[in-house]
Amino acid sequence: MSTPHLSGIAALLKSSHPDWSPAAIKSAIMTSANVLNLAGLPIVDQRLNQADVFAIGAGHVNPTKANDPGLIYDTQPMDYIPYLCGLNYTEKEIQIITQQKVNCSQVGVIPEAQLNYPSFSIKIGSNES
Repeated sequence: MSTPHLSGIAALLKSSHPDWSPAAIKSAIMTSANVLNLAGLPIVDQRLNQADVFAIGAGHVNPTKANDPGLIYDTQPMDYIPYLCGLNYTEKEIQIITQQKVNCSQVGVIPEAQLNYPSFSIKIGSNES
């Protein structure tokens, strides 16, 4: 049932903030989610263990807080091109994704940590070239 609930919340946010992009709405929902239950304790999984990010994602949606999140990350599709260049995708691979010619030396390169997105990334593996 999460999809219909989130769709409804996204529609309410769009009606309250018609100038917000889909990325801004997603950011407002993610950055305002609760990671504690109503008793102020961590959310638990079906085995009653503390739920991890794979079980709860950003947390339990809080529509009231999402309507006034204080901070949103308004990522645009073009913001991902320097990010993909920074991940060492080839220009050909990025062109397949974006359906446009890309020159990484012209658009620049940003590391994972600098992508304007309400999340974080972890590099797993060796640093071999």
